[in-house]
Amino acid sequence: MPAEKFVVTPYEVRGAIDYDRLRELFGTQDLGPELLARLEKAAGAPLPPLLSRGVYYSHRDLAGILEAAEGKKPFFLYSGRGPSGPMHTAHLAPFELCRWFQERFHASMYIQITDDEKFWLRPQYRREETYAWGIENLLDILAVGFDPARTRVFFDTRSIGTMYSLAVDVAKRIPYSTVKAVFGFPTSTNIGLVFYTALQSVPCFYPSWRTGGPVPCLIPCGIDQDPHFRITRDLAEALGYPKPALLHSQILPGLLGGKMSSSGPEKENALYLNDPPEGATRKLKNAFTGGRATVEEQRRLGATPEVCSVWALWRATFAKDEAEFQTVTRDCRSGAMLCGECKGKLTERVLPFLAAHAARREKLRPTAESLILESAPGSTSSSGGPPIPPP
Repeated sequence: MPAEKFVVTPYEVRGAIDYDRLRELFGTQDLGPELLARLEKAAGAPLPPLLSRGVYYSHRDLAGILEAAEGKKPFFLYSGRGPSGPMHTAHLAPFELCRWFQERFHASMYIQITDDEKFWLRPQYRREETYAWGIENLLDILAVGFDPARTRVFFDTRSIGTMYSLAVDVAKRIPYSTVKAVFGFPTSTNIGLVFYTALQSVPCFYPSWRTGGPVPCLIPCGIDQDPHFRITRDLAEALGYPKPALLHSQILPGLLGGKMSSSGPEKENALYLNDPPEGATRKLKNAFTGGRATVEEQRRLGATPEVCSVWALWRATFAKDEAEFQTVTRDCRSGAMLCGECKGKLTERVLPFLAAHAARREKLRPTAESLILESAPGSTSSSGGPPIPPP
């Protein structure tokens, strides 16, 4: 039987994804061992699990970022969040990776909170809701541990005065036909979503625009977000800025299958950062695994970790080191560890993680908004601190 057809866009992910085929369809490059070894050497430290375990598997122009890093030249990081509800563990992946790059290369970090895009996308949302979730999501992102001296935030409805002049330049170079073709927008799509790609491009170019010289940009993101940045890359040279480089992750699975989502109806499918201990424990207990139908069969044949949502959490976040991850994988595959035992061990790791994360985010509440770039329309200066100078 033919494999189930999959769909991967910024607005929809479904089906059993063939990641090699998706990379071919999107025209991205394989994140192979030579590039990873080069990155590890430039960083002077072991790669983080998201890279060493293959969660991030594809890229565009990472070699250019490595050339900058090897030459001790500046580059900056950019990632963002569309606030549609509480964040879950999968949402942290690009920010965890950005933090590692910031720590190892002293890179500046720009975070975009796209409260406007979520308002335009979801008819049921009020602006007050996406704004409020934007503030809460920002706390979760900053709790990852960014250096506040090298971190700034574009909060779209508050930063529009800072962003708009550059967004105007970007928007003029994006035909409607391009947006329609890339995203498949029907004629009923509101013009906010049509304009949104121009706003999402602003952080990619902002340091180059402000400094008057080229500063390369690296964007870790889910591969479902690549279409936005294909447009950005296509117009970069016409604007006189470097094409942003990208690192693409696979789609981290939900606890019950499919993609973790904070806006879908199935709340049991995601491990939220604000889940109470009893809720997180229940979700992990009921999570989908790659186990067999019976204990005897699993002891004899082993399980399949690659299709297991619990193993995916060990892989991306919760295995403390490579030795532990390899042990979990080996014992799962051999049948030495049953699914219930594996879930119990993961729960013991998850609950302290959630508690520590909650404590960090609340400590940041008094200062988080000071990192937002704000200005009045027409102004040339920004509050929330000046743009970060490259290192």
